[in-house]
This record gives sequence, structure tokens and C-alpha cells, in this order.
Amino acid sequence: MKNIGRIYGRDMKNIATNWVVLVLISGLVILPSLYAWFNIKASWDPYGQTEHIPIGVVNADKGATVRGEKIHGGDEIVKALKANKSMGWKFTDRKTAMEKVKYGDYFAVIVIPEDFSKNLGSVLDEKPTKGKIEYYVNEKLNAIAPKITSKGASVIVDQVSSKFIGTANGAIFDVFNSLGVELKKDKPDIERFENYIFKIEKDLPEIHKMLSGATNDAANANELVRNAKGQIPKAKETVQNGLEITDDAMSYLNKAEAQLNEISPNVKKDLKTAKDITDKTNSSIKEARNMQFDFSKGQELATQLNKDANASLKKIGEIENAIANLEAQADKIGQAAGTTTDEEGNEKPNADIEEQVKKQKQVLQDAKDRLETLKGAIGETQDNATKVRSFAEDKKKEVDRTLKQLQDKTAATSVQIDAFLKEYENNIEPTVLAQISKTRDTLQSAREMLSDVKDAIPAVEKILNNTEANLNTGSDKLNDVMGQYPYVSEKIRQVADRIRSIQGETDLNDIIQLLLNNPEAEKGFFEQPVKLDEHKLYPIENYGTGMTPFYTTLAIWVGCLLLISLVVAEVHSEERKFTKTEEYFGRGLTFLTIGLIQSLIVTLGDIFIINVHIHNPVWFVIFGLFIGLIFMMMVYTLVSIFGNVGKAMAIIALVLQVAGSGGTYPVVLLPTFFQKINPFLPFTYGVDLLREAVGGIVWERVQHDVMMLAVFGILFLILGVLLKEPINKNTDKIQEKARESGLFH
Repeated sequence: MKNIGRIYGRDMKNIATNWVVLVLISGLVILPSLYAWFNIKASWDPYGQTEHIPIGVVNADKGATVRGEKIHGGDEIVKALKANKSMGWKFTDRKTAMEKVKYGDYFAVIVIPEDFSKNLGSVLDEKPTKGKIEYYVNEKLNAIAPKITSKGASVIVDQVSSKFIGTANGAIFDVFNSLGVELKKDKPDIERFENYIFKIEKDLPEIHKMLSGATNDAANANELVRNAKGQIPKAKETVQNGLEITDDAMSYLNKAEAQLNEISPNVKKDLKTAKDITDKTNSSIKEARNMQFDFSKGQELATQLNKDANASLKKIGEIENAIANLEAQADKIGQAAGTTTDEEGNEKPNADIEEQVKKQKQVLQDAKDRLETLKGAIGETQDNATKVRSFAEDKKKEVDRTLKQLQDKTAATSVQIDAFLKEYENNIEPTVLAQISKTRDTLQSAREMLSDVKDAIPAVEKILNNTEANLNTGSDKLNDVMGQYPYVSEKIRQVADRIRSIQGETDLNDIIQLLLNNPEAEKGFFEQPVKLDEHKLYPIENYGTGMTPFYTTLAIWVGCLLLISLVVAEVHSEERKFTKTEEYFGRGLTFLTIGLIQSLIVTLGDIFIINVHIHNPVWFVIFGLFIGLIFMMMVYTLVSIFGNVGKAMAIIALVLQVAGSGGTYPVVLLPTFFQKINPFLPFTYGVDLLREAVGGIVWERVQHDVMMLAVFGILFLILGVLLKEPINKNTDKIQEKARESGLFH
């Protein structure tokens, strides 16, 4: 142990007293730290300067018109890129851009083709075409730059896709919102429609029955129309006959009026004459009563009375003939206008004319009755005149009484004639004339109606023809409907079943509420349907901080290599001889001391010079010292045992550990060889141990890493103790021979 202390003490003294050695050792102590610091600083934020990476942008898009709206996706992309400072965007033409990317002035070129907007707008077509963005990259310029530029191009595509999806879905949800409003407004109608479908389903048997009946009715109606068309000629003939009969009746009526006007003066004259005769007779009788009758003149009086009565009866007979003529005219009018023809060509009694003729005949009959009464009175006068004559011959006593009766009869006859004359003037004649006027008006209306019927017959005939054609078409349609009925019936039942199914699965109110969602909110959702809610368990500020464990571990190993390359592992002393074990431990303490100083400088420099954010800085320094101790023991042992071969072995170990430790890329991404050797590399545990201090300590991992590193240290310590002396006996001669060449020390 004393010799080990002497070796270590002498080394420390030489370093402290020899300024050349001190400078060299100081350089060896600081130089590894520079390796770590420069690399950490260089990788501090490698993507923070991407705005200096030139990327050409060519906008050849010609735009498009979709549903009357002009769109220009290329302009939108350029506008977005001008506001994006993540890359050094260079907007130029295609020729210039391709030349510059070819010669390395641009790392990449993005080309928006002329049909970009057109293809985007084809989303509404039956076969839409995807919009394409051309990307050209010069990968020989740099290994990392193509990845960065590719990421930039991907971001553009993602932004365009997101914007397009958001815009498209925004438009869709605008329509959905409008549809939701309409559905909400039309919800009662929809519910009524559902009920209507169910009712139709329920009424399908009755509908089939009605359709069958309608088919039969159509056939019957067609037969009726054909029969009606067959009656058209007869209707035309009937209407024509009706017009002729009406014209005849009008002629008869005019004749009757003319005859009435012609005989009316004579009737009045005859009635006045009859009245005058009656008055004269009455006067004669009155005079006779006042006279002293000479019964010898009774025969003359009777003869005169009889003569006067006959004259009156003759006039009355003429009046009766005139009345008979009027009755005949009335009968002709009733026969001519007693019937009329309706629009269908059927004859029916003319009630108005028939009633008027009846009233006229009643008036004439009253006149006849009055004339009969008058005739009776005159007859009685004749009888009384005969009686007067008989009385004069046989019974003179009764002359006065008989004359008185005769006078009363003649007076009554005169009164009756006067009353009839007044009745004729005030009632009979005006009534007959009024009835004739009414009859004429009725006949005129009947004629106009018949004319209208005659004019309407062609239209009726046309309607019947159209009706027949429509009935034929309707029959065909009904037959078609009957043929389609099974299909329609089945579909209605399917719709009803589907509605019932939907009612069971979905509430219309829920659908309406979904459609009424805010279109802007839905648009924003589809632009970014998934939002990454990131939770950093062990946050690392930047890429440089993340690379600090690897570069620090690497610097410690490099420091060991530099030290062992300049400082010899053998102990040379002229004062005394040391055993190989004493040399191993004595010079080993020197190497360990310098190694610890290297580790201390690099870890403290990471914290205070580079300003790396370390979650547990104290433990970071402690872990660094521990790693430096283990690494120095390993490298020193290799060189101490194997000499220059050991140095080569340490360098090979460095190469393998840089690639296989997982310090830069995850182990799972490494080739299989490096995945297999990873657990046997001290770098693996050294990097992981420092990561715990940088991001946050998980003590189970720390314990595992410390234990594995300690295993490496103990293993190499044992190798150094056991193998140094036997191996050095064989390697000393080899090293001596190498020194003689002047090429190795």
C-alpha cells in the first residue's frame, strides 16, 4: 500500500511542480468538456433556424369555379406561407426554382400545379380527383435538411387538407343547420306524414277495393257516355222541333192578341146594345105599368118583348162565339207551348205557360157563365112576355104583377149587362191581354233557352268525346294502377316498417338537435377533430438539453482516451522496483483523479456555462463523477494491461457505444446487431443515469444503472489485478520493440 501511495504522491507532485505537465494535464482536463459543450450548443435548437433553409415555392394554380363560386387554392397556400416564418420560402417560377434546387441554392421546391383548385373542386363530382402538390428535394446537400423540408411540405399538405375539410364540412353543416331549422318547423308535418303512411297501410285493402270499383265504374261510365253520344242527334232534332213549336206558339199568340183586339170593340158595342135594348124594354114595361092596359094590345106588347129579347140573345150569341174563339186560341197556345226541352234534350211540361192558359180560360169561362146567366134572364123575359100575352088573353088580373116581374127581370138584366160590360172592360180584356203578354214573355224565354241548348249541343258533344277519351285513358291508368298495386302495397308496408324501426331506434328530436348544431363549431371540429392534450412527465426544454446526457457521457469517455493517449500507464522509477499490482493501483489513482476532475468540469460547465436546464443538478454532477470513475477504470485497465492494443480496444469500444448505446436514436430503431450489444455497453447505463438527473429521477432506474456500471468497474478492476502481471510479461517485450521503431511511445 505504501508503494501505491508513493506512486500516486509522486505523480501529483510532478504535475504540481512541472508547469509543462501542469499545462498538458490542464488541457487534457478541459479539452473533453469543449467536445461536449460545442456539440450540446450546436444541437441546442436545430429546428429554431429553419427559416434560413431556402425552399422554392411555385404557384401555377389557375383556380376554378365551383357552383358559381370562384376558388383559388394556390393563392390561399401562398398567402399562408408568406405569413409562415418556419422556412425560408422563396416564391418564384418553375424554371428558376428547378435550376436552383438542382445546383443546391434551394434545398427543396414545392410546386402547386395548375389544376390544383380544379381537382379540389371535383369533390362534388361523381368521381372526385385529389389535389396534388409536387415536392422536389436535393437530398445530397445534407442528411437532415431533407427531413426538415419534407416536414415543411407535409405541414402544408396537412394545413390545406385541414382547411379544405373544415370548409367543406362547414358548408355541409350550414346545410344541416338549415335542414334542422326546416325539420324543426316541419316536425308536425313529418309526424302527420308518418301517421298518413300508417293510415295508408291500414287502408290498403279498402284502397284496393275502391280501385276495383273505380275500374268497373269507369267501364260503366264509358258505356253511358257512348249512349249519351248516341242521343245527341235526337237531342238536336228535339231542340229544333221545340224551337219550331215555340215559334208556332208565338204566332198563335200574336194572332190571338190581334183577334182579341179586333173583337173587343164589337163585344163592348154588343154589350152596350144589349144593355140599351134591356133598358128600352124596361122603360117600355114601366110605361106599360103606368098605362091603362088595353088588353087588345097585349099581343103587340108580347110580340115586341119577344122581338127585343131575340135581338139581345142574338148579340149575346155573338159574344159567346167571340169567347169560343178566344178559348180555341188559348187551347192552341197551350198545345204549342205546353212542353219544352231541357239541356239534355228531354221534353217536359211548360208549367208557366200552362198556368197562364189555364187562368185565361178560367176568365173566358166566367164570361161564358155570365152570358148564360144573361141569356137565362132574357129567356125569362121572353117567357114572361108570353105570359103577358097569355095573361092579357086569359087573366087580366095578373097583368100588373107580371109586368112588375118583367120589369124587375129587365132591370136585373140591364144591371147584369152593365156589370159584365164593366167586368169585360176592367178585368176580362186586361187580364187576357196581360196573360197573352206573360205567355209571350215565357215563350220568348223558352225560345232563348232552346237556342242556348242548341248552341250548347256541339260543346256537349265535344265534352262527351273528350270524356270518352279521358275515360279510356283513365281506364288504362286504373288498369296500370291495379297492376302496380302489389308493388306499391309492398313498398308502403316496407316504409311503414322502416318508420317504426327508426322510431324505435332514433328520436326525431335528437336528429333535429344534432342538425341544429353550430356550423362554425362543427367546422372547427373537423379542421382539427383530434387535439393532442400533451402532458410532459419529465419535460425537456430543448433538443440540446435532451442531447446533454449523451454528449456528456461521450466527453467523459473521450477525456479518458485523450488522457491515456498522452500519459503512460507504466511506472518508471530508478529508485526502486514496484510490482505490477502496485503500478496498476498507484498510477490508476492518478488517472482516476484526473478523470474525476474532467467529469467535474464537464458537468459543472453543462450547468453554468452552457446553461442546460438540469432537473437535479447536484445528482447530475455526482452521477457524472461516478461515470468518470467507472470509464477511467475501464480505459486505464485496458491500456495498463494491453498497452497500445488496449488503446485500440478503447477506441473500438467508443465507436460501438456511440452507435449502439441509444444516445441519439431509440434502441428499437437500431440494427439488430446494435440492439443485441446494447445491454453490454457501459454507455447505455451512463447516458440513462444522466438522463434521470436531467429530466427527473426515478430511483429504481438509478439503482439499476449504478449497479450495472459498478459491475463494469468491479469486473475491470478484477481483470486489472489478475491479468496485468501475467500479460505484461509477454507484452513488455512487444512494447519495447515498438518503441525502438520511434513510432510508438
